[in-house]
Amino acid sequence: MPFVNLKISMKKSDKMIKACSEIISAVTSNVLKKKPELISLVIDFVDPDNWIIGGSSLSDLGKNSFYLDITLTDETNTKDQKAEYIKAIFDSLSLLLGDIHQTSYVYIQDAKATVYGYGGLTQECRYHQ
Repeated sequence: MPFVNLKISMKKSDKMIKACSEIISAVTSNVLKKKPELISLVIDFVDPDNWIIGGSSLSDLGKNSFYLDITLTDETNTKDQKAEYIKAIFDSLSLLLGDIHQTSYVYIQDAKATVYGYGGLTQECRYHQ
């Protein structure tokens, strides 16, 4: 039941929303073994003029970038799965966005099962049901 926040440095387009959604869902379900029907994704488009890396805008650098953070229930994935996920997301979004700046981040947050949930139930409650 991951929640995913994705920021990408470009103008909003329906085509990009669809492509990002498909990539995030596929990688998250295949690598982290999460149920696609429980993956929630929010995509924000950021003007490259407003995205600064090392003191320069992405527009000035002629690059694209992204930031993805995903919240998972703690102890539901291994270190190896998380490392594979970070690489797969980076590689997939790099191909999609093109000319990607290497300073594009993937952040995996592990939330305790007692403080994370959906539908009014924590993951801890779901585990014991």
